Amino acid sequence: MASDERSAAQKVYDGPPLPEEITGRELAPDVRAQLKSLPDKLAQRVARHLAAAGALIDDEPETAYQHTLAARSRAPRLAVVREAAGEAAYAAGHYAEALADLRAAKRMNGATAYLPIMADCHRALGNAKRAIELAKSPSVARFPAPLKTEMTIVEAGARRDLGQLDAALRTLELAPLNSKSRESWVVRLRYAYADTLEQAGKERDALSWFHRTNAIDAEEITDAAERAAALEARVADS
Repeated sequence: MASDERSAAQKVYDGPPLPEEITGRELAPDVRAQLKSLPDKLAQRVARHLAAAGALIDDEPETAYQHTLAARSRAPRLAVVREAAGEAAYAAGHYAEALADLRAAKRMNGATAYLPIMADCHRALGNAKRAIELAKSPSVARFPAPLKTEMTIVEAGARRDLGQLDAALRTLELAPLNSKSRESWVVRLRYAYADTLEQAGKERDALSWFHRTNAIDAEEITDAAERAAALEARVADS
């Protein structure tokens, strides 16, 4: 290996600086348990990188991804490490890398919970048909409501990518749009439906659903209120 390649590989292996307050004990017990197959010092280093990634993924996804690469360089055969690398890659917009790591994790532990993210990666890479194929995987029918909803949103988005607006609407209409839950998955589902209605030119219906989204979006995870206001102005002028 050339010296510059060795330097680049060493930089990835070292990873970003680890904050002193990150000990690795921040990880969930089941994650720490999976690291016990490693020597103690190695397990602690991997745990600290994973914990740092978890702390940063929302605000600094690229740095979080670099932390997971450092963990992966040390423990590439652990599913929990490949899962973390895949999720961080997805958050940072590295979709091909996310797919590779999540596929590896799935091979190792057989988990199917990664399928919505994998499908969305296919969408981002311009392979909407493959995203729809994953959405039709038999295991999706057994997903809990939040995870199944994520897959529904991805499938509807993939159908929109293909210009299949009516099919996208039907996909969303089969989901629990009228759920009385105020959890984030219902907010995201209603927002996706309102957005697709507007895209399909059904502005009055879209306006109604943006209002219904905003009514349960206490955490303001969407811009449903702004979308509703913009639509109201447009509908009033029509």
